[in-house]
Amino acid sequence: MNILKTSFLLILTLILVPVFSYFKGSTLGPLEWKLLTNLSYIVLFAIAYCFIVSELTKNNSQVDKLWSLLPILYVWIVTYASEFNIRLVVMAILVSIWGIRLSFNFALKGAYHWKFWAGEEDYRWKVLRQKPEFQAKWKWTLFNLFFISAYQNVLILLFTLPSIIAFQFRHVPWSVFDTLITCVILFFIIYETIADIQQWNFQSKKWALLNAGELLPEDLKKGFLDRGLWAYSRHPNYFAEQAIWLSFYLYSVSVSGQWFNWSIVGALLLILLFQGSANFSEEISVGKYPEYKSYQSRVSKFIPFLK
Repeated sequence: MNILKTSFLLILTLILVPVFSYFKGSTLGPLEWKLLTNLSYIVLFAIAYCFIVSELTKNNSQVDKLWSLLPILYVWIVTYASEFNIRLVVMAILVSIWGIRLSFNFALKGAYHWKFWAGEEDYRWKVLRQKPEFQAKWKWTLFNLFFISAYQNVLILLFTLPSIIAFQFRHVPWSVFDTLITCVILFFIIYETIADIQQWNFQSKKWALLNAGELLPEDLKKGFLDRGLWAYSRHPNYFAEQAIWLSFYLYSVSVSGQWFNWSIVGALLLILLFQGSANFSEEISVGKYPEYKSYQSRVSKFIPFLK
């Protein structure tokens, strides 16, 4: 039921938000449409690649491997088309920092391999495949095609599309608001980095002791991290990720002067996706760790201190 509810909200947002904001905001010109069309060709190739490779290898983390790389490509293509407009150069550099950091964090978990189709698969796909609704192979194949491969690849493009608005209004000069947005994004990249380091150190120490057959100290016995940034938010990395792309959208606000334009759809869909992803992860954690429910009751899911 949660999967169906989340899917319905995602599709509804994907349809309604662009239609509403398109008529409320500025329409795209020929150059912007050409850029969007060229980027769409890359998306179609990525969808086909991820679906075919995942079906052949039974590893559904193919999109995960591209998640941190494709945004860099998309935004730099737009930046190149703008003849390296200063705002777009800054946007592309920020996305590159974000992507390199995320790729490194993903590589630490063994996701990348010299056999590009191999590597560690996200544990949640394994759990999801075992759900009763996916026991029929054709159902999982359709889910892989339409959600894992197609929807997620489209979403990756969507949350980078404020760059198209920045391209459309590239003659608008850099402002104090742009500087503020840049500082906010850098802050959340650092915030997410700290959260991931804390989680990596905790899990590395826990599994090193377990593999060595040693007893776990009290702070590791519960099995999950509830210290550092994780004492104020159950998913500080997810919180920062959503904040980064919502802040990225603000560049389109800065150049267009419109608080609500069609390019917001990517950030909104990303927020909905993280809601579903966090709920599914916590469903697994509750089943594994007896103390996790208590943690849920006292700590905010995303925004620190907000219950």
